Parts: sequence; structure tokens; C-alpha cells
Amino acid sequence: MAVYLIGGPPKCGKTTLAKTLSKKLQTPWISSDTLQNIARAYTPEEQHPALFPHSHLRRGSNDEFYSQYTTEEIVQRYAEQSKTTYDAIYAVAETYFTDDDNLIVEGYQVTPEIASRILKKFGNEHIKSVFLLKKNEEQLLKDFHKSTTPNDWILRKTKDGTTFIKIAHMIAVYSDHIEQEAKKYALPLFEMDSDFNASLEKAIQYLVNE
Repeated sequence: MAVYLIGGPPKCGKTTLAKTLSKKLQTPWISSDTLQNIARAYTPEEQHPALFPHSHLRRGSNDEFYSQYTTEEIVQRYAEQSKTTYDAIYAVAETYFTDDDNLIVEGYQVTPEIASRILKKFGNEHIKSVFLLKKNEEQLLKDFHKSTTPNDWILRKTKDGTTFIKIAHMIAVYSDHIEQEAKKYALPLFEMDSDFNASLEKAIQYLVNE
């Protein structure tokens, strides 16, 4: 059995990788956003600002949000909020490991820190992880407008062209953060900027053959 952990900033291809890997291996997958939403539903509302700072502040349009907060503040709140889902990710991995089943978990909440903790507990033989990055801001801008994701949060909530630039910059800075963390824990990284499909295949091959 194996639990596959796929992490990285938003819009880097995590869901695409999870769906492709799921079809290839005939293995179920779950977004850590779902785990986060469950955790949030069972958390007293007065604790939401502290435990879910990004979701708490990110209301209304992206134009409004990205004009109120700096890139560094947004990345920091993503990082802080991801920790609230760690126990749920760990519990799901432990459950599937105990039941001798396979599962794919993807989302920004899957960080090098929690992946390393799960790896240490269950071993490299049963836990496979990768982290996807995008640092080319010009390419990100092009990709935003090519998106076919239903209800895409960037296209749906953005009207101001300068906000797209700010979001691309945030993803690049967030990618730098994830890269540093992944190197700290000696976990594999895949940059998805240049040839997305080729990079996707490399990530799949790594997860399947490692």
C-alpha cells in the first residue's frame, strides 16, 4: 500500500497530478481543502481568525484582498492556516495505512513539515511525496487566462489586471518558501513552469517508481 502526498502553492498543478495519478493507479484521491473544511466546521467560530487566518480574511474580491495585504502577509497566512489541517492529514494517512489501502492527498496544506512527520512514522516504502512549484510570473499570468477549472477562484474573483500580477507574484514567492522547506526536509521538488505536461509525467514516474 502507499499514501501519496502532493503539495505546493495554489495553481501549480496539484489537482491535475492527483487526478492523473488516480486514474493511472486506480487509487482514490482527496483534496486537503476538504479536510480543512471539515476541521473548520467543527472549530468554534471565535477561533477561526487565529486558526484559519487566510479564509477568515479572504472575503469578497481578489482585487480588494490583494490591495489590503502584502504578498508576504498572504503567504504567511497560507502557511499558518495549513498547520490547522495537519492532524487531519496525518489521521487520514494513518487510517489508510492501517487498513492497507492506497490514497492520494493533495493541497497546499500538504507541506514538507507534515509530509516529513508522516514519512518518519510510516517509512519511505509506504509514503510517497512530491512538491510542485511555479516561479515564472509571466507564464503564470498566461496560464491564469487559459484555465479550464470550473469556478476558478482567480478568474471568478478578479477584475483588475494588476491583481493578476499580484497573484502571480504571490505564487512565485510561495514557491520559494516551499522550495526552502522541501530542501530542509530533503523532499522532492518539481518545477512546473516550462513544459507542464513533461514535468507532470516526471512527477508521476517518480511517485510510481520511487
